[in-house]
Amino acid sequence: MHDMGGRQPARGTDTGAPGGAREPGAAKRVSVEGLTIGKGGGARSAALLDSRLPAETVGTPTLPNPVYSCRHVGVTYDGKSAIRDVSIDVGPRQVLAMIGPSGCGKSTFLRCLNRMNDLIPGARVTGTILLDGFDIYAQQLDPVRLRARVGMIFQKPNPFPKSIYENVAYGPRAHGLARNRAALDDIVVSSLQRAGLWEEVKDRLDRAGTGLSGGQQQRLCIARAIAVQPEVILMDEPCSALDPIATARIEDLIYELSSKYAIVIVTHSMQQAARVSQRTAYFHMGTLVEVGDTDHIFTNPRHRLTEDYITGRFG
Repeated sequence: MHDMGGRQPARGTDTGAPGGAREPGAAKRVSVEGLTIGKGGGARSAALLDSRLPAETVGTPTLPNPVYSCRHVGVTYDGKSAIRDVSIDVGPRQVLAMIGPSGCGKSTFLRCLNRMNDLIPGARVTGTILLDGFDIYAQQLDPVRLRARVGMIFQKPNPFPKSIYENVAYGPRAHGLARNRAALDDIVVSSLQRAGLWEEVKDRLDRAGTGLSGGQQQRLCIARAIAVQPEVILMDEPCSALDPIATARIEDLIYELSSKYAIVIVTHSMQQAARVSQRTAYFHMGTLVEVGDTDHIFTNPRHRLTEDYITGRFG
């Protein structure tokens, strides 16, 4: 892993005490449920802000030997800021849950991790994102190869209009991971087994993947992602379209997969974040507010915004 020079996450956004008058020269602030958030202007501005609302991410955003090391990441769409100055690490064989109100930037940040924002016109990403020490935004890096190393599971299951077998076999075949049909068969079977779907589909592999139930389709998409032997799996609200029983199966699968993969999941369900993750990151208005062990975030958050979101005051 390249040395990041020990830089601490600089903050582009500070927070202000509720109810106070705007200081001369201070940046515009936005009030949410009696809390004030605004863009600071260095040490002088920070000194004017409430001591409970620090000028940089609270908790433990960095880790030793991370899979991902992200520093000062920002995203704009047509010049409008979506996230700013996000610095966080993703650990190996660990689930990081990202929570926060709608529009807070958590899905935008998730898409940075496999360059999905490249596909959005007008999107611009700044800062540094290292995967195993290599800059994923380096010009010489092929985004297609990156996305083989970093699987993506979307909010709505999106199986290919192909058979169950071909859904899983497509990636390994495209990336040359199987030397012959027998090797490809092994990859398909093992991927479906790890996704907890094999027993349900082993007698109908030639049937269309789109004919499965919603929960089965999502597990098929997970099997498709792990078939190319990724290092990281990204999940953008993978259970939001599923019923409680299918959701429970996906959550059990996330727990099992975390023994082998780094997993980053965006979820609106705080209960789900508490059940499946070891670390939790709270985003608010494009800013990474707090990061820490999930148990601590949900039982003893250090930041007022985090506490108010978790206790239902807003969001």
